[in-house]
Amino acid sequence: MSPAMHDFPFAIVGFDLDGTLVDSVGDIAAALNHALAVAGRDPLDVEAVRPMIGLGTAHLLEQGLTATGGIPDDSGHLYRELIAYYETHVAERTRLFPGAVEALDRLAALGVKTAVVTNKLERLARDLLDALGIAGRMAAIVGGDTLGPGKAKPSPAPVRAMIAACGGGRTAFVGDSIHDVMAARGAGATSVAVDFGQLHHPVGDLGADHVIGDYAELVPLLARL
Repeated sequence: MSPAMHDFPFAIVGFDLDGTLVDSVGDIAAALNHALAVAGRDPLDVEAVRPMIGLGTAHLLEQGLTATGGIPDDSGHLYRELIAYYETHVAERTRLFPGAVEALDRLAALGVKTAVVTNKLERLARDLLDALGIAGRMAAIVGGDTLGPGKAKPSPAPVRAMIAACGGGRTAFVGDSIHDVMAARGAGATSVAVDFGQLHHPVGDLGADHVIGDYAELVPLLARL
């Protein structure tokens, strides 16, 4: 049975985007491979790209170039190529993880504000969430560039900004990486790790307060805390 609205212990539940709310590795890999093709490099398969995701587009490109022969002296045009390609293919292969919409529905019914904090550029995050039909559900969308240089996860600053934008209150943050756990911890939020994301490390090694294997587990877990 769902807890009564006034009994639910969290006012805000924030989510990482790539690897947490959405499986986006196909579109990200395609954009990276486009930039690599411009550089005359061979493409990388999806599983090679997966662990490169999570610290923003510049890091993704650096990792892709390093894996295919090294970073050239001038890679600025490759960054622009990657962004331009991704902007026009932002949701061709990307899908919400099973149960994500239902979890958002349950949280909304409980009066909980939901939000996204991602290291993806804010405009790309908004474009993706809009294409998937859930941008309007988010009380805040904080991207890797929203607060300026050095203010992306694992800094707690974007999670703090999310909390402030949502009006404050007890907060949980759901993610799939050590960067999400560190950002949540630094912002005083309860961290929840999903075991189906990009997972640069085994989920048990992330140090999260809690782990879920399916979105059906999220609201019952938070209700007990």
